[in-house]
Amino acid sequence: MKKVLLTILVAVIVGIYIFPLFWMASTAFKSRIDVFSMPPKFFNFKPTLLNFKRVFFKIAGWGKFAKEVPSDFPRALLNSAIITALSTGLAVLLGTLSGYAFSRYSFPGKADVLFFILSTRMLPSMVIVVPVFVMYKNLGLFNTHLGMIILYTVFNLSFSVWMMKGFMDEIPVEFEEAAMCDGYTRFQAFLKIVLPQALPGISATAVFCGITAWNEYVFALILTSEEVKTVPPTIAGAILKTTGINWGEVAAASLLFLAPVLIFTFFVRKYLLRGVTFGTIKG
Repeated sequence: MKKVLLTILVAVIVGIYIFPLFWMASTAFKSRIDVFSMPPKFFNFKPTLLNFKRVFFKIAGWGKFAKEVPSDFPRALLNSAIITALSTGLAVLLGTLSGYAFSRYSFPGKADVLFFILSTRMLPSMVIVVPVFVMYKNLGLFNTHLGMIILYTVFNLSFSVWMMKGFMDEIPVEFEEAAMCDGYTRFQAFLKIVLPQALPGISATAVFCGITAWNEYVFALILTSEEVKTVPPTIAGAILKTTGINWGEVAAASLLFLAPVLIFTFFVRKYLLRGVTFGTIKG
């Protein structure tokens, strides 16, 4: 009886978590009438791809002068991909090297430096967005890919350092010492011995850093305009239109926005479970 009740409880919790995703996915394939139908239609509706078409092409003009023109979503999706990929790669690279250094070497003030790195994540983005805006304006980084890549790299770096330090602590130092006794340099031992064993941790860190950068909204809204704007503020702009909200288009855009994260997580899934449970306790 206990196992049956526990199974039912887990099923209910899973259902609560999955239902918003199901509702978003189903709404993306509904017509405007079906979206607002009462009672809500869960399965008994005719699927349509019009919402996905409207995500990529919008109607410009009125009457016989109306025509389809490309929307801002493809450019925003490309901006998100570029900024997320490069900032995640830099954050994981710097975090891996720093985590290894903090794990293997001792120096005065090591604990204080680690705490200072962690403290950079304690302030919410809304607190620092104004000084960052002023600084970016003066440095010419406002509305640039480089500015957003630097910002997201720094924002994710503290998390990356602490995660990777925990993973490095779990890799026995004797492996490197044995390799160096065989003639390897410290760097060669790091590349050929430590790095392959740290791959689960690197994958888990990359997933979390990538999701953070991919979903970030405040900095993308304040520090970019149309040329460099990412997907989150673009979708929010569609919701805030004064002509009314087409929830089917919003759901379709959100589903397309969610897909790359799911695909990336799927490809690193064999490392992810081990990565989130291995090495994170000691850090």
